[in-house]
Amino acid sequence: MELTVDLDSEIPVYRQIVNAVRRGLVSGEVAPGDTLPTVRQLAFDLGIHHNTVAKAYRELAEEGWLNLQRRNGALVLDRARPDTTRTLEHDYVRRFRELIAQAIADGVSYKVLLRELNRAEPGAKR
Repeated sequence: MELTVDLDSEIPVYRQIVNAVRRGLVSGEVAPGDTLPTVRQLAFDLGIHHNTVAKAYRELAEEGWLNLQRRNGALVLDRARPDTTRTLEHDYVRRFRELIAQAIADGVSYKVLLRELNRAEPGAKR
């Protein structure tokens, strides 16, 4: 999994790391049993402070994706898909529709959105 960050983005760097790793986990690009780089190694590779990576890894561990191992990186866990509530599902659908509307208003085509949605499906070919 190739991970990059945009230091000029409005999105905090730790959040960019969480989002990128989560995409890799959900897509299957990163599988249970894989080990992510150590906090210090990833921080060095990205040219950022190690506390930023540590914060991202802690968040992913709290979500049940990682087992943090001192000096050995982060072990990817076989995370069971959580049950959702109707309220939570409704909230995601509402936010997703808002994002779609914003993307279309900004000129992103429906075809591109649909392609990316299909690519996001677990097990989909990349």
